[in-house]
Amino acid sequence: MDKFVDVAEESAMETLSIMRALFSVSDKTGVVDFARGLSDLGWEIISTSGTMKMLKEAGIPVTSVSDVTGFPEICDGRVKTLHPKIHGALLARRDDPDHMRQLKELGIEKIDLVCVNLYPFRETIAKPGVTMEDAIEHIDIGGPSMLRSAAKNWASVTVVVNPEDYKTVLDEVKASGDTTPQTRLKLSAKAYTHTAEYDIAIATYMRAQAGLDERLFLEFKEKQTLRYGENPHQQAKFYASMKPLPFSLATARQLSGKELSYNNIQDANAALNIVREFDEPFAVGLKHMNPCGAAVGKDIIDAWKKTFEGDKVSIYGGIVAFNREVTIELARELWHIFLEIVMAPSFTPEAVDFFKEHKKNTRVLVVDMDKSKMPHTLKQFTYVNGGCLYQDQDLDTKVVTPQMAVTDAKPQAGQMADLNFAWKMVKHVKSNAIVVVKDQMLYGVGAGQMNRVGSAELALKEAAATLKAEAGEKAGRELSEEEKEAAVKNAGLVLGSDAFFPFDDCVTIAAEYGVKAIAQPGGSIRDEDSIKKCNENGIAMVFTGERHFKH
Repeated sequence: MDKFVDVAEESAMETLSIMRALFSVSDKTGVVDFARGLSDLGWEIISTSGTMKMLKEAGIPVTSVSDVTGFPEICDGRVKTLHPKIHGALLARRDDPDHMRQLKELGIEKIDLVCVNLYPFRETIAKPGVTMEDAIEHIDIGGPSMLRSAAKNWASVTVVVNPEDYKTVLDEVKASGDTTPQTRLKLSAKAYTHTAEYDIAIATYMRAQAGLDERLFLEFKEKQTLRYGENPHQQAKFYASMKPLPFSLATARQLSGKELSYNNIQDANAALNIVREFDEPFAVGLKHMNPCGAAVGKDIIDAWKKTFEGDKVSIYGGIVAFNREVTIELARELWHIFLEIVMAPSFTPEAVDFFKEHKKNTRVLVVDMDKSKMPHTLKQFTYVNGGCLYQDQDLDTKVVTPQMAVTDAKPQAGQMADLNFAWKMVKHVKSNAIVVVKDQMLYGVGAGQMNRVGSAELALKEAAATLKAEAGEKAGRELSEEEKEAAVKNAGLVLGSDAFFPFDDCVTIAAEYGVKAIAQPGGSIRDEDSIKKCNENGIAMVFTGERHFKH
């Protein structure tokens, strides 16, 4: 690196008494002040028509590109800078006598700085109803060519694509008459990045129009460097998609608390995917990518209280997400436990102040939860050694209806809300997944077991423990074992499974705990065994016809 910089310093020694800068920008942020700053330092400003008009109106002396090339802009501006007097002026090596001789013989004057950014192609194709003709007219040709020419000759030419770099360039020019080789190299890299991103956007769009899908282009920008990854010995960064989406950590605003970690982001994303399922006042607690409490309530405080009651132990050190504003009243309800993150679409100023004073380490995040912004499909990518898997994200969730029942017993009206709640929740639990629900509250979760029976046992035992504790609290005394068992069996539990039952063993266990209704996909060659076992125990079971594996 130092070797190249030394060469660049030597080659940049020879400069003309008059430096020249070429301006042609779509994003005109700060361009007038930048051009004026160079002009005041004695630089000659060259520009294409659109930018030139703006600079002239600001009183800055400007030379037209057409005057430089001796050729008018043609084809409605499609051709204006594609000329040897532009690209020769950019590409000629200042340390090559033969290059400089050719410029002199041809009457070409060097261009020392290029300030260019490109037609807004991404913004154009993002507009509703955009036609292919509109999109193509926003494909820049001359701009990328100038950027690449200037970037290639970074040893002598400064190339600027981002208004954020205007100040640095001006400060260095004021200090020494030109930019430093280190700055030119960085700006060259940024220019190539700018053209690469532009080409990816165009290629992706054009390939979609042509029906080509054997290539995959992914583009993200760095949001932050993380302290470490899943474990302290792993380095990590967080990159954001170029296209903002709701229910995303990439666009969330952090109001207080410590910096997010790799695991925080993973868990928070999983919580937001669950929140996205519900329109009613809803709260969810999450730990290690699985829900450890969730509930719909008559209001958001009621939803939180039910969520907490569902698993008072696991929620400690977890993440909580709400789909309603967090008020000071709700913030006080959260005060007594340690939480890593609290997320919501908004927080009252009093709630924010409360967290800052009493929960300084808890990360408080405002997340866009506007469902109207959600696309109909989202792509999901999983990296494997030497490759990448791609699929549509599992966004849709069927509404469970009484007509889906396959048993003699049919779901009662009061059970339908719980069946739908269970079906929405189980899709977000690691497979094999079982959830147990009552009154739209998560009572038990069985996640990630190697067999479905193990998941069912975990979920039902957890639900039973919570129900027994509730019954004792309600009675105000220690209950007998018989009374505790009766409290569980009479609770009217509902069970959800992310995939079908290959045998009737899960139904057998469910019956022992008094489960009254089950939602599962169906589709096993032994479905009849489970249906028969449900009929023997008076359990209503629905087949949704869709599964939600989450490996």
